[in-house]
Amino acid sequence: MMQLFNEDCLDVMRRLADKSVDLILTDPPYGAGFEVMKKITVSNCAAVGDYHYGDWNNSIPGAEYFSEIMRVSKHQVIFGGNYFVEHLRNSPCWIVWDKDNSGNFADCELAWCSFSSAVRRFKYRWNGMLQQDMKNKEDRIHPTQKPVRLFEWILEKYAEPGWKIMDPFLGSGSSAIAAKRLGYEFIGVEREQSYFEAALERIPRETAQQALF
Repeated sequence: MMQLFNEDCLDVMRRLADKSVDLILTDPPYGAGFEVMKKITVSNCAAVGDYHYGDWNNSIPGAEYFSEIMRVSKHQVIFGGNYFVEHLRNSPCWIVWDKDNSGNFADCELAWCSFSSAVRRFKYRWNGMLQQDMKNKEDRIHPTQKPVRLFEWILEKYAEPGWKIMDPFLGSGSSAIAAKRLGYEFIGVEREQSYFEAALERIPRETAQQALF
């Protein structure tokens, strides 16, 4: 079962019961703003006009968002956790995504985890037009889009069968695609209408393609 909402995730989470979600897997906006996102877009070799920037990445979600994330979920994996340390407790468990990058942008991205296991590294190339799996190359529809395989690896490593997964900042829909491919119940929320509509188109396309391989 998959439920997708074009709303502010704070409103959706406030309607959920305590610990009603097993795992929140998400990538909130980091507050990098328009100019940084524009540079990332150009570095990814995509036309600047392909992305709708709006004001979605001009600020970091406030404490109330993280309070609700912790209330409604039993476990959490939050990308960009290094930007949100004031809202997160100390944890031994971080995921290091090695992007096998070149150029001036970050070699890795970090995800904070609520689990008690050790730091783990996942290497998957995501360098502009170059992707690890060029045979099944993903369309890039979001400036901070994550590869589906990254989210699949996280679910395979940390989630258990029958869990309900939620992404309050759905973006391009990569988390939804990974959850659907692996058979998890999923809740996704995206406030920006343009990204929400793009994700609605992308999710069935990507999951249908997977069945062909």
